Amino acid sequence: MSSVTFPSHLHGSSTSEPSIHDSHFYTGSFVDASAAMSASGFQMNPLSPHPPRTPRTSATSPGPGNGHGHINGNGHARTSSLRSSKIYDLKVEESEKSLDDGLGLLDAEEESDDGEDDGEDLRLKEAEKRVRKEDVWREMVLTSDGRDKAFKLIQYSIKVYLLFHSSLTTSRLLRHIPRRPWEVEFVKRLNSTASGLSFSRKLLLLFNWLGPLTAVTSAQSASVSPVSARKPKGEQRTPFLEALLYAPPPVLLDLVSAISDDVYTLSMIGLLGKRIGERAEKFANWCWLISTVVGLVENGVERSMIGNLQNEVESRLYNESMTGATSKSKGKSAKLDEKELARLQRRNYWLQISRTKLLMDLIFSSYDVFHIKKASTTVKALSGLAAAILSGAKLFDKHKTTLSKALVKTLL
Repeated sequence: MSSVTFPSHLHGSSTSEPSIHDSHFYTGSFVDASAAMSASGFQMNPLSPHPPRTPRTSATSPGPGNGHGHINGNGHARTSSLRSSKIYDLKVEESEKSLDDGLGLLDAEEESDDGEDDGEDLRLKEAEKRVRKEDVWREMVLTSDGRDKAFKLIQYSIKVYLLFHSSLTTSRLLRHIPRRPWEVEFVKRLNSTASGLSFSRKLLLLFNWLGPLTAVTSAQSASVSPVSARKPKGEQRTPFLEALLYAPPPVLLDLVSAISDDVYTLSMIGLLGKRIGERAEKFANWCWLISTVVGLVENGVERSMIGNLQNEVESRLYNESMTGATSKSKGKSAKLDEKELARLQRRNYWLQISRTKLLMDLIFSSYDVFHIKKASTTVKALSGLAAAILSGAKLFDKHKTTLSKALVKTLL
């Protein structure tokens, strides 16, 4: 870049003001700026309207041509642009600093959230280890459903034992061995115990229709029919029969099945006639068969939905693993996907348990409904014991989870 000469240097006057038509119009500040740029190996066009990004001391120092601070119009605009560049750079630095601080706060919040979630999972696992089986069984037998499952386990365990005992005594090897008197008495007592537990379970399941009835009445209070909409606001309520008709079919099936079971139980204790009890038993068996089929259909639909969600989460985790992320560099989304995958796998496992239990119920109810005689005692005993074990395991896990969460709250 060629040097620029000024009239003040040529004529020795520091107060002379350049003309706008003069070729030596620019002040000495640009001379210093150009000299600094040349010294640093970078030359800047003085005619460029954009100021330098970083402020330079030579650009603000008074040049030899304006020693008394006399600035023309263009020089005033240039000085303003230099000041605005300083302000702009400071604002950029402040905004970048605030952005970095904000990102740091977000990272800290994500780390704290991940730490809290991991700590909660660890506390829950530790609480599950501290919960004893005796405590879970104690909580189970406090409810009628838990006592029903406990009695069912004992009842069908006895039936399976009697099944194998009778098969051994009637076998060819042990057929000629005489049976001892205490053994005959013991078998009679076990048969009496099994029948007594069956009757006790029927008594425990009395008034089971209150559950579906509550669901119908809650839907009745939530909905408003067109006829009741004309009434005052406090009296707007759907009639019970209308709410019963619009109730979901599984709810109606549970309601009818529970009522027929109660009628059969009342006939067994002598409050109703035997003929009414037999009809109620047949109707209850048909309701049980239909509800089991409906349960299998719902279970299949839910398992397909859980399977689709599980495939989506696994595909996201696979894509994340293909990026080369390690366990320490995983993002929050990957950690959430891992937790979601564990939850879906657990849910799918218990759905498979429920499906197997429903299949056992389907076999048992089919023998009762269609009066199948071939291997009836063996099939009903084995399927009843399998259903009792599976349903008891589900209820046991439910109470264990409840006790673990309660223990975590007490430890906090």
